Amino acid sequence: MANLKEIKRKIGSVKNTQKTTNAMKLVSSAKLKRTEELAKRSRVYAAKLTELLNEIAQKMQQSNADGIDNVYFRDVKNPKVVDIVFITADKGLCGGFNSQTIKSVSQLISKYKDSGSKVRLRAIGRKGIDFFKFNNIELNDEVIGLSAAPDFEKAAEFISNIADLYIAGETDKIILVHNGYVNMITQEIREDQVLPVDSSTLNLNSQSTSELEVEPDDDDTLLDALVKRYVEYTMYYSLIDSLAAEHSARMQAMDAATKNAKEMVKELNVKYNKARQEAITTELIEIISGMESMK
Repeated sequence: MANLKEIKRKIGSVKNTQKTTNAMKLVSSAKLKRTEELAKRSRVYAAKLTELLNEIAQKMQQSNADGIDNVYFRDVKNPKVVDIVFITADKGLCGGFNSQTIKSVSQLISKYKDSGSKVRLRAIGRKGIDFFKFNNIELNDEVIGLSAAPDFEKAAEFISNIADLYIAGETDKIILVHNGYVNMITQEIREDQVLPVDSSTLNLNSQSTSELEVEPDDDDTLLDALVKRYVEYTMYYSLIDSLAAEHSARMQAMDAATKNAKEMVKELNVKYNKARQEAITTELIEIISGMESMK
């Protein structure tokens, strides 16, 4: 009987876990729909911003035989200092979502250190912060709460402080790493070079057909303003993209956990029924044996 009680207790415990994981799956599904819609709208704005930046940069390149002479476009082949900004979640229970980002950041650290660069880490999200602190790796910046609730003003302030170091020549490259949203079942690691502006993300080699007219004296001013907004929005969009990926990863993880709990309940029910049958059979044997001994 003690064995039966133990199995029954386990069944109840697993069923409670199943209810919890299923509820978390539904919550993540609802949050994903809202974040996915926000990501779609943000993607349109980001595309238009990139298009405008491309047009201005094209005109500057066409008017200058030596290329774009602008601090935001300077390319350092052997960077001495590299700032890596990475985004993880504040919470777990989302499969390999956080570990994939941490793995990618660790590989980047090794890559740049092997080439002689000094690497500085700037973290957004509790899980990444906790990991690197546990491994005694210094973090130059850490923010908790922003990855769970992206805010443009806070994101712009965070990345602008790092961009100011780039303008002052204190860092040669800024890289942004996050786990991005592809669809409801797929996430992928994205490593974006924030500064200097990666020319490969623009179409500078094509001839501009835009009718946009810019006075030569205003080129640098306009380009600086566009790059500043481009950098700020890249940071903000990456936070939204990461949050959507986090919700989809958690939804998958909780769905798998719910299915596993369901299977475990089935197995425990079979085990319970077998144990119950054994107990009944034992009791019947004892009764029959007692009756036989009385004859």
